[in-house]
Amino acid sequence: MDFLLPFLTSDFLGKPAWIWLTFIGIVIALLAFDLGVLHKDDKEIGVKESLLLSAGYISVALIFGAWVWWYLGAQSGMDYYTGFLIEKSLSMDNVFVIALIFTYFAIPRQYQHRVLFWGILGVIVLRAIMIGLGATLVSQFSWILYLFGAFLIFTGIKMWIIADHMPDIASNPLLKFLKRHMRVTEGLRGNAFWVHEPDPATGKVVRYATPLFLALMLVEFVDLIFAVDSVPAIFAITTDPFIVYTSNIFAILGLRALYFALAAMIHRFKYLKYALALVLVFIGSKIFLVGIIGKMPAVISLSVTFGLIAGGVIVSLWKTRNDPVLPDQGSAAT
Repeated sequence: MDFLLPFLTSDFLGKPAWIWLTFIGIVIALLAFDLGVLHKDDKEIGVKESLLLSAGYISVALIFGAWVWWYLGAQSGMDYYTGFLIEKSLSMDNVFVIALIFTYFAIPRQYQHRVLFWGILGVIVLRAIMIGLGATLVSQFSWILYLFGAFLIFTGIKMWIIADHMPDIASNPLLKFLKRHMRVTEGLRGNAFWVHEPDPATGKVVRYATPLFLALMLVEFVDLIFAVDSVPAIFAITTDPFIVYTSNIFAILGLRALYFALAAMIHRFKYLKYALALVLVFIGSKIFLVGIIGKMPAVISLSVTFGLIAGGVIVSLWKTRNDPVLPDQGSAAT
């Protein structure tokens, strides 16, 4: 046991190892409780259950943020909450695209949670790699932050211009690649990602991917694309890898739970993309303003971010108050 204390107190990316292990333990416990207790069987998740699950995840995230504030200081706590809010908001676009993916593959509601659950495991690994790489680059080359800032401004402007653009799932390059290089069944095979079936040409039993697996791959691909925006956005708030990673993962964990409620009304948030575009431009500009006005207080960053997002939500709900629920998206949450 003598070796344990030095290991737990050893430095890992600027923080003691025990802090990272505590966070990982919380995430594993949440996922185990979700899959092993709440959803060990395939079932439809209704709006009420979705909201309750999301409230639970958000509560854990906020409590963790309070601990960060207490243990690491007010600056770290404010940065954590700002990063959490930014990632949570940018993930709203994920909900819209995921709903399109499930509709395209005609994934029944009772199997959607399975796709999202395994998708989150991939997200945890992919975000760790991206954030670790980003932290290394920033620590070695501080000017990288200016590239992040310019990229965020460009992305924000682009998001504003194409806010009404609807992604074409059938034309997705990853989907085309998978269909060319894999055997894929014509329809679903229950909740299986892979099955063994006879080849129609040879009669030999071979392995086939199912549309459920293709949906999982596209969900992972979509998160990777959105991470290209969200990870630099949080690095623009703080370069602390612990704050960046924990705020990212807690926001994404809750997104999966909230999906089943949001999918039924995502069309009500059509103006939120404009607000998110302004958030990206604001965060990117903040990096360049440091040399002029100095570092902007975290409370201002959090207030402006919250104000823009809240404004986008309010305007969206008001403008679309008389819009009917869209059948394809609403079916994902009923």
